[in-house]
Amino acid sequence: MEKMELSPMRNMAKQKPEKARRTKRVWRLKLNVTWQRMKKALKSGLRNRLRVHLASNLNKLPTLKINHHDLAIIRPIQHVMKKKKPIRPTMPLEKLIQLPYTAADFVDRGDAMTPTKSPVENISTRWRELHGLHNWEGLIEPLHPWLRREVVKYGEFVEATYDAFDFDPLSEFCGSCRYNPNKLFEELGLTKHGYKVTKYIYAMSHVDVPEWFEKSHCTWSKDSNWMGYVAVSGDAETTRIGRRDILVAWRGTVAPTEWYSDLKTSLQRLGKTNIKVQSGFLGVYCSKGEFTRYNKLSASEQVMEEIRRLVTFFRDRGEEVSLTLCGHSLGGALALLNAYDAATYFPDLFISVISFAAPRVGNIHFKEKLNELGVKTLRVVIKQDIVPKLPGFILNTILNKFTAITGRLKWIYRHVGTQLKLNMLHSPYLRRDHDYTGCHNLEIYLHLLDGYVSKTSKFRWNARRDVALVNKSTNMLIKELKIPGCWYERPFKGLVLNQYGRWVKPGRQAEHIPSPLNIESCQEPPPF
Repeated sequence: MEKMELSPMRNMAKQKPEKARRTKRVWRLKLNVTWQRMKKALKSGLRNRLRVHLASNLNKLPTLKINHHDLAIIRPIQHVMKKKKPIRPTMPLEKLIQLPYTAADFVDRGDAMTPTKSPVENISTRWRELHGLHNWEGLIEPLHPWLRREVVKYGEFVEATYDAFDFDPLSEFCGSCRYNPNKLFEELGLTKHGYKVTKYIYAMSHVDVPEWFEKSHCTWSKDSNWMGYVAVSGDAETTRIGRRDILVAWRGTVAPTEWYSDLKTSLQRLGKTNIKVQSGFLGVYCSKGEFTRYNKLSASEQVMEEIRRLVTFFRDRGEEVSLTLCGHSLGGALALLNAYDAATYFPDLFISVISFAAPRVGNIHFKEKLNELGVKTLRVVIKQDIVPKLPGFILNTILNKFTAITGRLKWIYRHVGTQLKLNMLHSPYLRRDHDYTGCHNLEIYLHLLDGYVSKTSKFRWNARRDVALVNKSTNMLIKELKIPGCWYERPFKGLVLNQYGRWVKPGRQAEHIPSPLNIESCQEPPPF
């Protein structure tokens, strides 16, 4: 068989003399040996020079003309020699010196301690303005001191729903209030505000929840939780604030079944109207069960029954009456639903809502109806807190930028009222690492509110509220203050040493044991 003819180019390659190929191999070998020796010498010289001069002249290295082979040697040495600065959540000395409070201020010295109470003024002539008559125009930027103290006061009423709540999953009274209504403010140090509790509110969540949500150790109630209370101002406080104030404080999310309800983001229609609200919040507010001990009436029915009774009683005495609804997180959502109910029943009653970290509740029609009913809402939020951006964190954020187009859509959540935005970075006492659970804590809100002046101002130097309260259930204070985190707990986690030397769980005193009688209204308001 004849061989195939090769291309002229391949024939030319075959015609190269053998001697030329040998010479090329020799030169390649010589160059390779020479290059290896040069690299070795260069490495040795660079190591010696770097050992001597790297510490002081490391910043000059970029000016040296070094090829990529040598950079492979320098980079590891730079990594070793240049120590990384440790990440410290501490503050520079010059800033620590400027802090109004230091660790020494939290050492008990008796009468030398700085008082934590702020002065309280008579607001009887301006209470309507402070409660939103003109939608807080001119009172937020800068924040009026009278408004600050009033909002902090209502925040402390909401904080009481957490402080008195039995969180212990091993307790037979888990989910109840640890004190009876007559002792609540006395036990928590809130008698200074001059209000008296008249009724407790209980709420239940839907029963179609996963098995692991159920409380296994609780015996007082399997399906109900203490959700808040109704209180009314005493005579002295009524004189100071200019009217008889009925207060409803709603607790935020604590129980697992309430978290499950919070996760439901579908909108549910109210009656035959276009008004829609979040189904989970509405479920907590309106659910009841015929065979339950504490929720034969829903939370809505319980609270409205008491509001009607108190409004009628004090109006019959010729007094001016107002209704203030406040809550944190889920409690803020329930406060709005409560305001809708109350304003529908009492169209001539002055109703205001003060919420902290409240999520969105309903659609545009819900917002417009509350505005039409004259409900005044002040929403206190923290920039870093994600809960006020819910439900619809992504979708609503995008669509709200196109309000002119999407404003009338029935399925988009809308916030209600006037916003007061705080910032975690404004406080010199808070750590700078972003703890999103800490951002949502109510004590953080009250701390930032107490120090807030305006968006462009620094933290108020003469803020009087106790800074240590921030760490009640968080660990957000800077380490220099030496305040332990999550310090608010019962001694020995509720255990006591009995007379026989055994550690046991004490039973509740009879007056503090929850009873279905607590949800029944008294015949008359308590005397003041």
